[in-house]
Amino acid sequence: MREIDPQELARRYIAQWNVADAAERRAAIEGLWARDGVHILQPPVEIREIAAGLGFGHSTLEAHGHDAIENRVARSHERFVEKEGFTFRARGDAVRLRGTVKLGWEAVSTATGDVMGGGLDILVLDDDGLIRTDYMVPDA
Repeated sequence: MREIDPQELARRYIAQWNVADAAERRAAIEGLWARDGVHILQPPVEIREIAAGLGFGHSTLEAHGHDAIENRVARSHERFVEKEGFTFRARGDAVRLRGTVKLGWEAVSTATGDVMGGGLDILVLDDDGLIRTDYMVPDA
């Protein structure tokens, strides 16, 4: 496997969520993700409760491939960065263990600088150091 600096990967990974320009965002995604990469999100409690009420035991939200991941990142940017005024930043605690990187992140209010939330991501990398699977757990 290619040598990867976990802090640099975390910085690049978090930066994609803050990018407003669609072409720049797509370039960031293609530079980070394997073509068949998968983003798996543990949704908020409210969504999990609705899913359970519909008979789904454990719901996750998934985006497969560059196009779906780009859509996921763009929608997140619209909601959290543009509408709610957050910026995402890495916590600086990224750790690599073989082909896996664990990183923490925070959502920061651009108006006040207050940390409004955050989470944990586990990135499983392919042999080229690209993200094959991303397990995202908000508020972890």
